Amino acid sequence: MGVSTTSTVSATDTAPGVRTVTVDRPPVNALPARDWYALADAVRAAGRDPEVRCVVLAAAGRGFNAGVDIKELQAASDSTALIDVNRGCAEAFAAVYECEVPVVAAVAGHCLGGGVGLVGNADAIVAADDATFGLPELDRGALGAATHLSRLVPQHLMRTLYFTSRTVSAHELHGHGSVWRVVPRAELDAAALELAQEIARKDGTLLRLAKTALNGIDPVDVRRSYRFEQGFTFEASVSGVADRVRAAFGRSEGGEGA
Repeated sequence: MGVSTTSTVSATDTAPGVRTVTVDRPPVNALPARDWYALADAVRAAGRDPEVRCVVLAAAGRGFNAGVDIKELQAASDSTALIDVNRGCAEAFAAVYECEVPVVAAVAGHCLGGGVGLVGNADAIVAADDATFGLPELDRGALGAATHLSRLVPQHLMRTLYFTSRTVSAHELHGHGSVWRVVPRAELDAAALELAQEIARKDGTLLRLAKTALNGIDPVDVRRSYRFEQGFTFEASVSGVADRVRAAFGRSEGGEGA
């Protein structure tokens, strides 16, 4: 049955025990602050529902997620928009990580910036063979989500990707063990749902206990780590370097995504 929807985020029960939360904000799924909060609310609501035992995080359109909507920041006259989107991203990433049941990310096309924050906090990733993952933050006048990229690749590769703004493919991440399965794009929804249904056949109470237990043995506090990173995003903003880099990005690429 259909569940709650906004203009960008929808939530639908797609199989017994499985709820799919879908983001759809053309052209590239770059999200303003309000949509990060909406995504967080949808994921948390799914986790609270006793009938849900697994959540699929999906996206419509050209790619999974292009991060923050840079145009929202460029249009702001003060730091309020940056503070709001920082908090919104933190809430969305935390909602995925803290969701009471496992979250399977279904990734196609680009997964950049905030997209990495989402999938890095997911419990499992199924990707289309055209999926690419990266943090172009240094090209966008920002910092952040190294916390989450560190959950996908080894440390030295994470640093190289971060400093160069390069991307890695789904096949490369599969080689590192962070992507469960890579399939043709046309088969992505079915593959993600297949894994979610396998998880959802487990006892719901045990799944919730297992999710809490696994989070409890993580070596890094992902919420605190990411908020630490965001402090340097704010420092870059108040120092003026972020505006300078974003302005150059806007002239050359149209200002979508971070």
